[in-house]
Amino acid sequence: MSLRIYNTLTGKVEEFVPLNPPKVLIYTCGVTVYDDSHVGHGRSLIVFDVFRRFLEHLGYEVKFVRNFTD
Repeated sequence: MSLRIYNTLTGKVEEFVPLNPPKVLIYTCGVTVYDDSHVGHGRSLIVFDVFRRFLEHLGYEVKFVRNFTD
């Protein structure tokens, strides 16, 4: 099964090919706690958690890092 994602650099949908298979590194910004939580915080948490789990399901070794700014 292949995974196709949107590449913001090229503006095209491309096949996902890890730089160092089977390892995949993901870094994403987390919430910045300066005000009340909102649905956007939850959406980001869910989307990237599901993405990580899907990659693991495909057999990739995923290292996932999310920052939180306070």
